[in-house]
Amino acid sequence: MLESSKTRHQIQEVTNFQDLVSIPFQGEINALCWRRELIGNFAEIVEKLSLKDNIREISKAQLQALDLSEPGKLAREILLNDMKLLKKNGASPSLNLIKYYEKDNSFFPTDVYSFHVDRSPIPTNTFLCTYFGEPSEIVANTQAEQKILIPEIRAELQKLYDGPEDGFEEFLTEYFFDLHYQAKENAEIINLGIGNLWRLAVDCAESDVLPCVHRAPIEKDGKVRLLLIC
Repeated sequence: MLESSKTRHQIQEVTNFQDLVSIPFQGEINALCWRRELIGNFAEIVEKLSLKDNIREISKAQLQALDLSEPGKLAREILLNDMKLLKKNGASPSLNLIKYYEKDNSFFPTDVYSFHVDRSPIPTNTFLCTYFGEPSEIVANTQAEQKILIPEIRAELQKLYDGPEDGFEEFLTEYFFDLHYQAKENAEIINLGIGNLWRLAVDCAESDVLPCVHRAPIEKDGKVRLLLIC
């Protein structure tokens, strides 16, 4: 099970791509999951792709140029098909090989390892799928607190702010502090699993639901991730 009784109200599972992109978020549901057991050897694709920097975006042409075994070819077809489906739906998928993201070591980290929500000026969604490596994570909105509302953190942010009092809230938005959350004590962190394609709600003006709180996982044992996101 991806979710427990505490969090199942937040997640709705679907069985095909069309439902994933078309079913509207409503009520407390702000995450849709197309649960899949993928075939193919994604580890072979990762092994065949060189990674000199921390992150490398993999193009369709680079995938097609790989010399793969039959299991590797099956994995490649899944990747290409997922990208094709998302592009056809109007998204701009990015397939990334990730060693690690840059970390923010300040008292208020705003990197992707921090629980956060995505924001957009236009109606959109976040789609993601981990094919290899550590999966992304989400937490229910009821089990997380916006960091700027935590008194001790807000006090530290006010020390950083150098401007008129009525501009403080704008400062928090400008530097993305308002997008970050802290999981409450005993919150249940939900692992999104390998191969599952997710659609997460985004903070935008026309959204009827709260944005989904999520984060990138800490990579383990130097193992890279193969992640599709848009």
